[in-house]
Amino acid sequence: MLTIGQLARYVGVSTKTVRVYHNKGLLPEPERDSSGYRRYTAHDVVELIKIRTLAEAGVPLARIRELKAAPDEIFRGAIAQIDDDLGVRIRSLRQTQRRLRELAEGATRLLPAEVDHHLQGLAELGFSARWVAMERDLWILVFATHPETAPELFKDQADALTDPDLRQLYLDYDHAHDLDPRDPFLTDLARRIVQATRQRYGPGDLPGQATDISQLVQGAVNALSPAWQQLDSLIRHDLRLSDRAGSRSSP
Repeated sequence: MLTIGQLARYVGVSTKTVRVYHNKGLLPEPERDSSGYRRYTAHDVVELIKIRTLAEAGVPLARIRELKAAPDEIFRGAIAQIDDDLGVRIRSLRQTQRRLRELAEGATRLLPAEVDHHLQGLAELGFSARWVAMERDLWILVFATHPETAPELFKDQADALTDPDLRQLYLDYDHAHDLDPRDPFLTDLARRIVQATRQRYGPGDLPGQATDISQLVQGAVNALSPAWQQLDSLIRHDLRLSDRAGSRSSP
């Protein structure tokens, strides 16, 4: 026969916890001996282990009381469901643990692997660190706000950078950051961008233009440089002229 202290130590809980289980009706209180002490049997050990195991699995005490009173078939079915739920929690905790380790290493992944790989290669293509940081921030915004559309938009840009002429336009855009907004280079760059855009996509909406993605991205870009803001204005103006010219030449 065991005292409450011996029972608690054997199962790995506190005596206070055992008393709580008594009060909640989970573990019946044993009769006291002639000295007034509770004495517990091997059966109490088994019951307490069951309660502790279910409680550690996150099962509320009220639910544990119901399960202990349930028929064996219902009890086994409930245990199987608890086991499945615990498996889901374990996988979630492992993912959280992985993210914590990445955070500690300064390698938190906020974007799909292919986007991270793409961004890491931009410097080798000649893009500035400022451009790479801007691209990273913009893709985080796009993937966060438009997860369904973002992969297609990313693929479109990644494909564009495989074309030397289009890549040079992006590089020139990067270089234009520090220019005076009145620099003639911006006018010429806007013209070349519009020409390449119409050759690549034809008339009509551009990728992302049917949503607010274009406005989201361009607004963030324009805020970084007066020259980029002027370049955007010139591009929009030239696109409108291009569209008008195209509509006049249509049969």
